[in-house]
Amino acid sequence: MTGWMSPDPTPRHAIVLVCAYATGLLLVGSVAHITGLLQHGLRPYDWAPGWLNLYWTSLALLDTLAALLLLQGRRAGLDLACAIMATDLVANWYAVHGIQHSHFALQPGLQRLTAFTVLVLGTTPFVRRHLSR
Repeated sequence: MTGWMSPDPTPRHAIVLVCAYATGLLLVGSVAHITGLLQHGLRPYDWAPGWLNLYWTSLALLDTLAALLLLQGRRAGLDLACAIMATDLVANWYAVHGIQHSHFALQPGLQRLTAFTVLVLGTTPFVRRHLSR
């Protein structure tokens, strides 16, 4: 990876591993959103309001961009990933609880998204300083 800065107590292999996981999972999200866009257009979820469909459809581009920036070792990729994960988690919690009237325990997708968000947001303080501007 290019763009790595000076070392500190955080092991380099841990930083690379976190970035690899985040990049891989962002690309999984990107493929899912691109597939939804290609199969169903701008409204892949007919049960959701238009603004929510537009947000999720925009993730086809944003997830891809964040993954590409992370592959380059750029802070902007991590910053974008944090923004994506925080807003996507809020959007999905709203969809599950506010629209579908379901519960966290019944939604494995929301459980996985929550775990990924915790990973990204929880490791950002340790990883960000090692990435280039």
